Amino acid sequence: MVSSLWLVSCNLSKKVLMAEPKMDVSKIDALLAQLQTGAARAAGKTASASTISDTGGNGSVDFTTVLKKSLDQVNNTQQHAAKLARDFELGTPEANLTEAMISMQKASISFQYTVQVRNKLVTAYQDIMNMPV
Repeated sequence: MVSSLWLVSCNLSKKVLMAEPKMDVSKIDALLAQLQTGAARAAGKTASASTISDTGGNGSVDFTTVLKKSLDQVNNTQQHAAKLARDFELGTPEANLTEAMISMQKASISFQYTVQVRNKLVTAYQDIMNMPV
């Protein structure tokens, strides 16, 4: 009696497990990829990738060029955000509050990233200067 109940419960649980739909993670993976791409764009990594391709394929990257392009991109992002905010404040008909706010957040994130890079560079410089010769 007990063994037959056990077999019935095993069969039922097997049917329940087999009937459960598998979770579709493709949409989650796509969203994660979009978030990573957006974070890379906001961080200015697209500028460094284009700089690498501009070197002619010899594998060398000029640090000053990469830094300047990254700073220019952050500056352009901030100027674009300021223009969108100014247009909205002045009541320009094609001004969009959502676009202005998103642009301002992108500019803020890219500036924060730039400050963090600067802090890491200063720390690296101080570590090198404090090394015994």
